[in-house]
Amino acid sequence: MSTATVLGGKFTFPGTTLTVQRMGYGAMQLAGPHVFGPPKDWVECVRVLRTALERGVNHIDTSDFYGPHVTNQIIREALSPYADDLTIVTKVGARRDDKGGWIQERTPAFLRKSVEDNLRNLGLERLQIVNLRLGGMSEADDLPIDEPMEAMAEMQNDGLIEHIGLSTVSEKQYNEALAIAPVVCIQNFYNVANRKDDVFIDRLQSDGVAYVPYFPLGGFSPLQSGTLNEVAAELGETPMAVAQAWLLHRSGNVLLIPGTSKVAHLEENLKAADVELSAEVLARLDGIAAEA
Repeated sequence: MSTATVLGGKFTFPGTTLTVQRMGYGAMQLAGPHVFGPPKDWVECVRVLRTALERGVNHIDTSDFYGPHVTNQIIREALSPYADDLTIVTKVGARRDDKGGWIQERTPAFLRKSVEDNLRNLGLERLQIVNLRLGGMSEADDLPIDEPMEAMAEMQNDGLIEHIGLSTVSEKQYNEALAIAPVVCIQNFYNVANRKDDVFIDRLQSDGVAYVPYFPLGGFSPLQSGTLNEVAAELGETPMAVAQAWLLHRSGNVLLIPGTSKVAHLEENLKAADVELSAEVLARLDGIAAEA
């Protein structure tokens, strides 16, 4: 069984020149509690981003509705002018209300405003990859996506975005999107215990499209987390590191975006790319899903 290399090896998004380390960084936790408002320690958040790049990370996932605006403003302060090899992936399709609630919205006018907000707060003239956020918090809704996808394609033609991704979508919606414009990445809920996208991931691997799981440790029952904890203890690693290493082993098109607002935690996350998992260990971890 192959093992993860430094930062998990590299991946090139299809039809692009964007090549990233498979171990990236998710900026959501740079915002305040519940991803709303400013962080308690802005200076530490800036340090986290700069340290991530120093350690080789060149893929950052963000959105202007984190905060809102906060994470993108921190990214701009910490990293602008941006390194040539840095890929920033952002997301549109939702907004926050005054109390921090998450409101879905994907009308063409709102999507364009969201792209413009991302451009302004990141300090960019064009966004490299923009994910169209659909579905609920963890499940696709399978609703038609032609109108929002056509709006994304129009902004691509206008030069506001280079490439399009999708978030919280089904394979059916992915097929619908492909009829309108190319898709370079999918961002869905997936982990060692929640594996509904197994067949989809294999399809995307065949297509050369990136699969970016979010909430890699979410949804565990005590039994499932007990299995993970047992394996982690035997390996002398944290459960998070083992869960992330399993994802890197799962398929070569899987990209990770663990987030944190602390440098010490960042260092722990990056170590997951060097965790070696034997065939026997992988088999035990694969069995977690069957226990659910």
